Amino acid sequence: MTAPAAPRALPALMFARSLVHLLAVIAVGVWGFLAWPLPWPGVLIGVAVSLLAVLLWALFLSPKPVLAVDRFGGSLIELLLIGAAVAAALDLGVFWVIPAVLGVLGAVLGFITAGVRPARA
Repeated sequence: MTAPAAPRALPALMFARSLVHLLAVIAVGVWGFLAWPLPWPGVLIGVAVSLLAVLLWALFLSPKPVLAVDRFGGSLIELLLIGAAVAAALDLGVFWVIPAVLGVLGAVLGFITAGVRPARA
């Protein structure tokens, strides 16, 4: 009998998690631009919220994070980013099923891939 092969779905799951994070950052950025009156409050808040979302992702959630935190801290920040994206999409008037799917998919992918994030080099 042969030994079981290593799971091949892991890169696909990590790719799907990255897509959910990208969609979350885009949703928060679009909310920042569209939820406020243009030109000045909308542009200023849109750029600031987008930069904050990208900064939090790069510091804690990227494949090689700048600040190493344990998996619970990283999961908390990931849930905050996904929750912000869900709230932003709902505030923009997106039909509730799409943000709900994004939130559940992001939470499930984060839970599955939490223990296998790449080690800090």
